[in-house]
Amino acid sequence: MNANFEHLLGRGVAEVIVLEEMRQKLRAGRPLRLKLGFDPSKPDLHIGHAVILRKIRQFQDLGHQVILIVGDWTAQIGDPSGRDESRHMLSAEEVRANAQTYIEQFSLIVDSQRTEVRWQSEWFGEFSLEDVFQLTSRFTLAQMMQHETFRRRYEEGLPLSLMELLYPLLQAYDSVAIRADVEFGGTDQKFNILAGRELQSSLGLEPQQVLLAPLLLGTDGRKMSKSFGNTIDLTAPAKDMYGKVMSLADEVMMDYFFNVTDVPTEELGEMQRAWEHDETHPMELKKRLAREIVGQFYDAQATAEAEAEFERVFQEGRAPSEMTRYDLVKETALVDLLHQSGLAPSKSQARRLIQQGAVKLDGERLDDPMSSLSPGDIPAEGGLLQVGKRRFLQLRSPPGAA
Repeated sequence: MNANFEHLLGRGVAEVIVLEEMRQKLRAGRPLRLKLGFDPSKPDLHIGHAVILRKIRQFQDLGHQVILIVGDWTAQIGDPSGRDESRHMLSAEEVRANAQTYIEQFSLIVDSQRTEVRWQSEWFGEFSLEDVFQLTSRFTLAQMMQHETFRRRYEEGLPLSLMELLYPLLQAYDSVAIRADVEFGGTDQKFNILAGRELQSSLGLEPQQVLLAPLLLGTDGRKMSKSFGNTIDLTAPAKDMYGKVMSLADEVMMDYFFNVTDVPTEELGEMQRAWEHDETHPMELKKRLAREIVGQFYDAQATAEAEAEFERVFQEGRAPSEMTRYDLVKETALVDLLHQSGLAPSKSQARRLIQQGAVKLDGERLDDPMSSLSPGDIPAEGGLLQVGKRRFLQLRSPPGAA
Protein backbone atom coordinates (compact mmCIF):
# COMPACT_ATOMS: atom_id res chain seq x y z
CA MET A 1 0.00 0.00 0.00
CA ASN A 2 1.32 3.45 -0.93
CA ALA A 3 2.54 5.21 2.22
CA ASN A 4 0.87 8.42 1.07
CA PHE A 5 -2.48 6.63 0.96
CA GLU A 6 -1.98 5.37 4.51
CA HIS A 7 -1.36 8.95 5.63
CA LEU A 8 -4.38 10.09 3.61
CA LEU A 9 -6.68 7.58 5.27
CA GLY A 10 -5.15 7.69 8.73
CA ARG A 11 -4.18 11.10 9.98
CA GLY A 12 -7.11 13.42 10.66
CA VAL A 13 -9.56 10.57 10.06
CA ALA A 14 -11.87 9.00 12.66
CA GLU A 15 -13.29 6.22 10.49
CA VAL A 16 -13.35 5.00 6.89
CA ILE A 17 -16.27 2.86 5.68
CA VAL A 18 -15.23 0.56 4.05
CA LEU A 19 -11.46 0.87 4.42
CA GLU A 20 -10.36 -1.85 1.99
CA GLU A 21 -12.87 -0.69 -0.62
CA MET A 22 -11.54 2.84 -0.28
CA ARG A 23 -8.00 1.59 -0.78
CA GLN A 24 -9.05 -0.24 -3.92
CA LYS A 25 -10.67 2.90 -5.33
CA LEU A 26 -7.48 4.86 -4.70
CA ARG A 27 -5.33 2.17 -6.27
CA ALA A 28 -7.52 2.20 -9.40
CA GLY A 29 -6.14 5.63 -10.20
CA ARG A 30 -9.30 7.22 -11.61
CA PRO A 31 -10.49 10.59 -10.28
CA LEU A 32 -13.07 10.06 -7.53
CA ARG A 33 -16.13 12.24 -7.05
CA LEU A 34 -15.87 13.58 -3.52
CA LYS A 35 -19.07 14.79 -1.89
CA LEU A 36 -19.24 17.38 0.85
CA GLY A 37 -22.62 18.79 1.78
CA PHE A 38 -23.11 21.76 4.04
CA ASP A 39 -26.02 23.24 5.92
CA PRO A 40 -26.18 26.96 5.04
CA SER A 41 -28.06 27.72 8.25
CA LYS A 42 -24.59 27.83 9.88
CA PRO A 43 -22.34 29.75 7.48
CA ASP A 44 -19.37 30.61 9.71
CA LEU A 45 -16.55 28.09 9.76
CA HIS A 46 -14.11 27.34 12.57
CA ILE A 47 -11.04 25.19 13.16
CA GLY A 48 -13.27 22.20 13.83
CA HIS A 49 -14.46 22.39 10.22
CA ALA A 50 -10.86 22.71 9.06
CA VAL A 51 -10.20 19.05 9.89
CA ILE A 52 -12.46 17.78 7.10
CA LEU A 53 -11.61 20.65 4.74
CA ARG A 54 -7.89 19.91 5.04
CA LYS A 55 -8.56 16.25 4.26
CA ILE A 56 -10.62 17.18 1.20
CA ARG A 57 -7.82 19.44 -0.01
CA GLN A 58 -5.39 16.52 0.26
CA PHE A 59 -7.65 14.40 -1.96
CA GLN A 60 -8.10 17.35 -4.30
CA ASP A 61 -4.33 17.75 -4.66
CA LEU A 62 -4.17 14.10 -5.77
CA GLY A 63 -6.47 14.92 -8.69
CA HIS A 64 -9.86 13.94 -7.27
CA GLN A 65 -12.96 16.04 -7.96
CA VAL A 66 -14.67 17.89 -5.10
CA ILE A 67 -18.42 18.45 -5.36
CA LEU A 68 -19.69 20.92 -2.78
CA ILE A 69 -23.44 20.60 -2.26
CA VAL A 70 -25.31 23.61 -0.96
CA GLY A 71 -28.11 22.20 1.17
CA ASP A 72 -30.58 24.89 0.16
CA TRP A 73 -33.47 22.42 0.29
CA THR A 74 -32.63 20.64 3.54
CA ALA A 75 -31.77 23.97 5.20
CA GLN A 76 -35.46 24.71 5.04
CA ILE A 77 -35.98 21.63 7.23
CA GLY A 78 -32.97 21.86 9.53
CA ASP A 79 -30.42 19.12 10.19
CA PRO A 80 -31.57 17.25 13.32
CA SER A 81 -28.17 15.56 13.89
CA GLY A 82 -27.18 15.86 17.53
CA ARG A 83 -30.13 18.12 18.35
CA ASP A 84 -32.91 17.54 20.85
CA GLU A 85 -35.36 20.03 19.38
CA SER A 86 -36.77 21.12 16.06
CA ARG A 87 -35.16 23.95 14.11
CA HIS A 88 -36.88 26.77 12.28
CA MET A 89 -36.86 26.80 8.50
CA LEU A 90 -34.85 29.40 6.59
CA SER A 91 -36.00 31.59 3.75
CA ALA A 92 -34.42 31.26 0.31
CA GLU A 93 -32.77 34.67 0.79
CA GLU A 94 -31.19 33.61 4.08
CA VAL A 95 -29.91 30.42 2.47
CA ARG A 96 -28.28 32.29 -0.44
CA ALA A 97 -26.57 34.82 1.87
CA ASN A 98 -25.28 32.10 4.19
CA ALA A 99 -24.10 29.98 1.28
CA GLN A 100 -22.01 32.86 -0.06
CA THR A 101 -20.35 33.31 3.33
CA TYR A 102 -19.66 29.59 3.58
CA ILE A 103 -18.13 29.34 0.11
CA GLU A 104 -15.82 32.29 0.79
CA GLN A 105 -14.54 30.69 4.00
CA PHE A 106 -14.41 27.21 2.44
CA SER A 107 -12.00 28.69 -0.10
CA LEU A 108 -9.50 29.55 2.65
CA ILE A 109 -8.54 25.85 2.65
CA VAL A 110 -10.01 24.11 -0.40
CA ASP A 111 -9.24 25.27 -3.94
CA SER A 112 -12.54 26.74 -5.11
CA GLN A 113 -11.30 26.85 -8.71
CA ARG A 114 -11.19 23.05 -8.68
CA THR A 115 -14.51 22.63 -6.87
CA GLU A 116 -17.87 21.96 -8.48
CA VAL A 117 -20.68 23.70 -6.59
CA ARG A 118 -24.15 22.15 -6.81
CA TRP A 119 -27.45 23.21 -5.25
CA GLN A 120 -29.96 20.65 -4.01
CA SER A 121 -32.76 22.60 -5.67
CA GLU A 122 -31.33 21.45 -9.01
CA TRP A 123 -32.92 18.04 -8.40
CA PHE A 124 -35.39 18.58 -5.56
CA GLY A 125 -36.97 21.61 -7.22
CA GLU A 126 -38.81 19.29 -9.59
CA PHE A 127 -39.40 16.39 -7.20
CA SER A 128 -42.97 15.10 -7.47
CA LEU A 129 -45.08 13.46 -4.79
CA GLU A 130 -44.46 10.17 -6.58
CA ASP A 131 -40.70 10.75 -6.28
CA VAL A 132 -41.10 11.38 -2.54
CA PHE A 133 -43.04 8.13 -2.12
CA GLN A 134 -40.44 6.23 -4.11
CA LEU A 135 -37.68 7.66 -1.90
CA THR A 136 -39.42 6.96 1.41
CA SER A 137 -40.19 3.38 0.32
CA ARG A 138 -36.46 2.65 0.42
CA PHE A 139 -36.27 3.16 4.21
CA THR A 140 -38.17 1.81 7.19
CA LEU A 141 -39.20 3.49 10.42
CA ALA A 142 -36.98 1.02 12.27
CA GLN A 143 -34.01 2.30 10.30
CA MET A 144 -34.88 5.90 11.17
CA MET A 145 -35.13 5.02 14.85
CA GLN A 146 -31.52 3.87 14.76
CA HIS A 147 -30.69 7.57 14.56
CA GLU A 148 -29.75 8.36 18.15
CA THR A 149 -31.34 11.82 18.21
CA PHE A 150 -34.57 10.63 16.64
CA ARG A 151 -34.80 7.74 19.07
CA ARG A 152 -34.11 9.88 22.13
CA ARG A 153 -36.65 12.52 21.16
CA TYR A 154 -39.28 9.87 20.45
CA GLU A 155 -38.66 8.04 23.74
CA GLU A 156 -38.75 11.31 25.71
CA GLY A 157 -41.99 12.40 24.07
CA LEU A 158 -40.38 15.43 22.42
CA PRO A 159 -41.69 16.75 19.08
CA LEU A 160 -40.41 14.78 16.08
CA SER A 161 -42.03 15.67 12.79
CA LEU A 162 -42.26 13.47 9.71
CA MET A 163 -40.59 16.32 7.85
CA GLU A 164 -37.46 15.95 9.98
CA LEU A 165 -37.40 12.22 9.29
CA LEU A 166 -37.01 13.14 5.63
CA TYR A 167 -33.72 14.95 6.22
CA PRO A 168 -31.41 11.89 6.06
CA LEU A 169 -33.31 10.63 3.01
CA LEU A 170 -32.85 13.90 1.15
CA GLN A 171 -29.17 14.05 2.04
CA ALA A 172 -28.86 10.45 0.88
CA TYR A 173 -30.45 11.29 -2.46
CA ASP A 174 -27.78 13.97 -3.00
CA SER A 175 -25.29 11.12 -3.32
CA VAL A 176 -27.44 9.51 -6.00
CA ALA A 177 -27.89 12.80 -7.87
CA ILE A 178 -24.16 13.50 -8.19
CA ARG A 179 -22.97 9.86 -8.36
CA ALA A 180 -20.70 10.31 -5.33
CA ASP A 181 -17.77 7.93 -4.87
CA VAL A 182 -16.85 9.21 -1.40
CA GLU A 183 -18.75 11.35 1.09
CA PHE A 184 -16.99 13.36 3.79
CA GLY A 185 -18.35 14.55 7.13
CA GLY A 186 -17.88 14.68 10.87
CA THR A 187 -18.59 11.70 13.08
CA ASP A 188 -21.92 13.32 14.02
CA GLN A 189 -23.02 12.88 10.39
CA LYS A 190 -22.40 9.13 10.26
CA PHE A 191 -26.08 8.11 10.14
CA ASN A 192 -26.93 10.51 7.31
CA ILE A 193 -23.89 9.59 5.23
CA LEU A 194 -24.50 5.87 5.63
CA ALA A 195 -28.07 6.48 4.43
CA GLY A 196 -26.57 7.70 1.17
CA ARG A 197 -24.55 4.54 0.86
CA GLU A 198 -27.67 2.42 1.50
CA LEU A 199 -29.78 4.33 -1.02
CA GLN A 200 -27.18 4.04 -3.76
CA SER A 201 -26.92 0.31 -3.19
CA SER A 202 -30.71 -0.18 -3.21
CA LEU A 203 -30.88 1.61 -6.59
CA GLY A 204 -28.23 -0.64 -8.08
CA LEU A 205 -25.43 1.94 -7.91
CA GLU A 206 -21.96 1.37 -6.51
CA PRO A 207 -22.20 2.51 -2.87
CA GLN A 208 -20.12 5.49 -1.85
CA GLN A 209 -17.26 5.19 0.60
CA VAL A 210 -17.46 7.17 3.83
CA LEU A 211 -14.70 9.23 5.43
CA LEU A 212 -15.50 10.62 8.87
CA ALA A 213 -13.40 13.26 10.59
CA PRO A 214 -13.06 13.57 14.38
CA LEU A 215 -14.77 16.42 16.23
CA LEU A 216 -12.47 18.83 18.02
CA LEU A 217 -13.10 20.16 21.52
CA GLY A 218 -13.45 23.92 21.84
CA THR A 219 -11.85 26.45 24.14
CA ASP A 220 -14.09 25.38 27.04
CA GLY A 221 -13.53 21.62 26.68
CA ARG A 222 -16.89 20.92 25.05
CA LYS A 223 -17.50 20.04 21.40
CA MET A 224 -16.54 23.05 19.30
CA SER A 225 -19.77 24.80 18.39
CA LYS A 226 -21.01 28.30 17.65
CA SER A 227 -23.87 27.72 20.07
CA PHE A 228 -21.35 27.21 22.90
CA GLY A 229 -19.29 30.26 21.95
CA ASN A 230 -16.11 28.16 22.17
CA THR A 231 -14.90 28.28 18.57
CA ILE A 232 -11.67 29.38 16.90
CA ASP A 233 -13.05 30.96 13.75
CA LEU A 234 -11.25 30.71 10.41
CA THR A 235 -11.78 34.42 9.82
CA ALA A 236 -10.69 35.56 13.30
CA PRO A 237 -7.91 38.18 13.39
CA ALA A 238 -4.47 36.60 13.78
CA LYS A 239 -4.07 37.86 17.36
CA ASP A 240 -7.45 36.51 18.41
CA MET A 241 -6.80 33.17 16.71
CA TYR A 242 -3.42 32.84 18.42
CA GLY A 243 -4.86 33.76 21.82
CA LYS A 244 -7.71 31.28 21.55
CA VAL A 245 -5.34 28.45 20.64
CA MET A 246 -3.29 29.34 23.69
CA SER A 247 -6.44 29.12 25.84
CA LEU A 248 -7.02 25.46 24.91
CA ALA A 249 -6.60 22.83 27.61
CA ASP A 250 -3.20 21.11 27.53
CA GLU A 251 -4.92 17.76 27.12
CA VAL A 252 -6.26 18.59 23.64
CA MET A 253 -3.01 19.95 22.19
CA MET A 254 -1.88 16.76 20.52
CA ASP A 255 -5.32 16.23 18.96
CA TYR A 256 -4.99 19.65 17.35
CA PHE A 257 -1.42 18.97 16.22
CA PHE A 258 -2.51 15.67 14.70
CA ASN A 259 -5.69 16.90 13.02
CA VAL A 260 -5.06 20.48 11.92
CA THR A 261 -1.31 20.84 11.31
CA ASP A 262 1.24 19.43 8.90
CA VAL A 263 3.88 18.70 11.54
CA PRO A 264 5.31 15.26 10.55
CA THR A 265 3.73 12.38 12.45
CA GLU A 266 7.16 11.12 13.59
CA GLU A 267 7.91 14.53 15.10
CA LEU A 268 4.54 14.54 16.87
CA GLY A 269 5.43 11.24 18.47
CA GLU A 270 8.64 12.73 19.82
CA MET A 271 6.78 15.82 21.08
CA GLN A 272 4.28 13.61 22.87
CA ARG A 273 7.07 11.60 24.49
CA ALA A 274 8.95 14.74 25.59
CA TRP A 275 5.79 16.23 27.09
CA GLU A 276 4.89 13.04 28.99
CA HIS A 277 8.41 12.90 30.45
CA ASP A 278 8.44 16.60 31.44
CA GLU A 279 11.23 17.31 28.98
CA THR A 280 9.35 20.23 27.43
CA HIS A 281 6.94 22.82 28.82
CA PRO A 282 3.32 22.70 27.62
CA MET A 283 3.47 26.47 27.02
CA GLU A 284 6.18 26.04 24.39
CA LEU A 285 4.26 23.23 22.68
CA LYS A 286 1.12 25.33 22.64
CA LYS A 287 2.99 28.29 21.17
CA ARG A 288 4.21 25.99 18.41
CA LEU A 289 0.62 24.86 17.86
CA ALA A 290 -0.64 28.44 17.70
CA ARG A 291 2.05 29.37 15.16
CA GLU A 292 1.21 26.33 13.04
CA ILE A 293 -2.50 27.16 12.98
CA VAL A 294 -2.28 30.92 12.53
CA GLY A 295 0.37 30.43 9.85
CA GLN A 296 -2.16 28.58 7.69
CA PHE A 297 -4.26 31.73 7.35
CA TYR A 298 -1.77 34.59 7.81
CA ASP A 299 1.76 35.42 6.71
CA ALA A 300 4.86 35.09 8.88
CA GLN A 301 4.80 38.72 10.01
CA ALA A 302 1.19 38.59 11.21
CA THR A 303 1.90 35.30 12.99
CA ALA A 304 4.94 36.76 14.74
CA GLU A 305 2.99 39.85 15.76
CA ALA A 306 0.21 37.66 17.18
CA GLU A 307 2.75 35.77 19.29
CA ALA A 308 4.37 39.00 20.48
CA GLU A 309 0.98 40.38 21.47
CA PHE A 310 0.17 37.24 23.46
CA GLU A 311 3.49 37.45 25.30
CA ARG A 312 2.96 41.16 25.98
CA VAL A 313 -0.53 40.75 27.47
CA PHE A 314 -0.56 37.31 29.06
CA GLN A 315 3.04 36.65 29.98
CA GLU A 316 4.24 40.16 30.79
CA GLY A 317 0.90 41.43 32.12
CA ARG A 318 0.87 44.56 29.96
CA ALA A 319 -2.04 46.10 28.08
CA PRO A 320 -2.59 45.16 24.44
CA SER A 321 -0.90 47.30 21.80
CA GLU A 322 -4.30 47.96 20.22
CA MET A 323 -7.57 48.40 22.06
CA THR A 324 -11.08 49.56 21.39
CA ARG A 325 -11.65 53.13 22.57
CA TYR A 326 -14.82 54.19 24.32
CA ASP A 327 -15.84 57.79 25.05
CA LEU A 328 -17.49 58.15 28.44
CA VAL A 329 -19.61 61.27 27.96
CA LYS A 330 -21.73 61.08 31.13
CA GLU A 331 -22.05 59.18 34.38
CA THR A 332 -22.89 55.58 33.52
CA ALA A 333 -23.69 52.56 35.66
CA LEU A 334 -20.76 50.13 35.55
CA VAL A 335 -23.08 47.28 34.57
CA ASP A 336 -24.42 49.31 31.63
CA LEU A 337 -20.92 50.36 30.59
CA LEU A 338 -19.67 46.78 30.43
CA HIS A 339 -22.67 45.71 28.38
CA GLN A 340 -22.75 48.73 26.04
CA SER A 341 -19.03 48.52 25.32
CA GLY A 342 -19.17 44.80 24.53
CA LEU A 343 -17.03 43.69 27.48
CA ALA A 344 -19.99 41.64 28.75
CA PRO A 345 -22.65 39.94 26.61
CA SER A 346 -25.48 40.89 28.99
CA LYS A 347 -26.15 42.98 32.08
CA SER A 348 -26.57 39.89 34.22
CA GLN A 349 -23.18 38.60 33.08
CA ALA A 350 -21.70 42.05 33.78
CA ARG A 351 -22.98 41.90 37.37
CA ARG A 352 -21.46 38.44 37.84
CA LEU A 353 -18.10 39.59 36.48
CA ILE A 354 -18.07 42.55 38.88
CA GLN A 355 -19.04 40.40 41.86
CA GLN A 356 -16.33 37.88 40.95
CA GLY A 357 -13.68 40.62 41.06
CA ALA A 358 -12.92 40.30 37.36
CA VAL A 359 -13.32 44.03 36.55
CA LYS A 360 -10.50 46.55 37.05
CA LEU A 361 -9.92 50.20 36.19
CA ASP A 362 -6.21 51.02 35.87
CA GLY A 363 -5.40 47.99 38.00
CA GLU A 364 -7.89 48.81 40.78
CA ARG A 365 -10.66 46.29 41.31
CA LEU A 366 -14.25 47.47 40.87
CA ASP A 367 -16.40 45.06 42.90
CA ASP A 368 -19.64 46.96 43.47
CA PRO A 369 -22.26 46.09 40.81
CA MET A 370 -24.25 49.19 41.82
CA SER A 371 -21.37 51.61 41.17
CA SER A 372 -21.07 54.08 38.31
CA LEU A 373 -18.25 55.74 36.41
CA SER A 374 -18.27 59.39 35.38
CA PRO A 375 -15.95 61.32 33.04
CA GLY A 376 -14.24 62.80 36.10
CA ASP A 377 -13.09 59.32 37.15
CA ILE A 378 -11.05 58.98 33.96
CA PRO A 379 -7.51 60.44 33.79
CA ALA A 380 -6.83 62.98 31.06
CA GLU A 381 -4.63 60.47 29.23
CA GLY A 382 -7.40 57.85 29.41
CA GLY A 383 -8.17 54.89 31.63
CA LEU A 384 -7.76 51.16 31.11
CA LEU A 385 -10.89 49.12 31.85
CA GLN A 386 -10.11 45.41 32.07
CA VAL A 387 -12.36 42.36 32.37
CA GLY A 388 -10.56 39.14 33.21
CA LYS A 389 -7.25 38.52 31.46
CA ARG A 390 -8.37 38.90 27.87
CA ARG A 391 -10.71 41.88 27.49
CA PHE A 392 -9.60 45.51 27.58
CA LEU A 393 -11.14 48.88 26.81
CA GLN A 394 -9.48 52.29 26.57
CA LEU A 395 -11.82 54.74 28.31
CA ARG A 396 -11.62 58.41 27.37
CA SER A 397 -13.29 61.51 28.73
CA PRO A 398 -13.91 63.81 25.75
CA PRO A 399 -13.88 67.63 26.27
CA GLY A 400 -17.16 68.90 27.65
CA ALA A 401 -18.20 65.52 29.08
CA ALA A 402 -20.33 65.84 32.19
